[in-house]
Amino acid sequence: MLDALPSPTRSLDDLSREERAFTFAHFTCEHAWVIGNILRNALRTADCPAIIHISLSSSQTLFHSPSMPGCMPDDEAQTRRKAATVLRWGHSTWYLHCKFNGDEKRFSESYGLTVDEKARYSLEGGGYPIFVKGLEGVAGSVVLSGIDGEQAHMVLLKALEEYRELRNDFRSPMRSMTVK
Repeated sequence: MLDALPSPTRSLDDLSREERAFTFAHFTCEHAWVIGNILRNALRTADCPAIIHISLSSSQTLFHSPSMPGCMPDDEAQTRRKAATVLRWGHSTWYLHCKFNGDEKRFSESYGLTVDEKARYSLEGGGYPIFVKGLEGVAGSVVLSGIDGEQAHMVLLKALEEYRELRNDFRSPMRSMTVK
């Protein structure tokens, strides 16, 4: 299934528009639960072990789960690095990967990162920003670790698209009930 995904764009303008297209009116643990489960189900269907992590910029974790057995301890470390990258630069890790053509050295030099700082960030795709209307900056991040960065970006993108479709078409039975 993951091999059937199209390659993501490498255009920084297109990536920036793509990221902003998923601006939420608000973002709660309920949003994280649904998005996290969309991701988990997609990865399980593809028989693909990965770590799914959704957190706020305050570092509060809203969703954290392996998709299935087979994840490695390094995946947890990479999750932290991707989330830190998204929160600091306000873009997906794929955006930054494309901006620097995957060149970690150029990335580090461009931002004047020390060796210790460099170890805290990642240019591998799989980290995605959460924007909320009326909030300046990034509200949080959605991260996938354990699969190829290009694929991780597309899996995140497809999950967010699926979530948006669910939300747009969702009509709660409780909302349509009339109380007498």
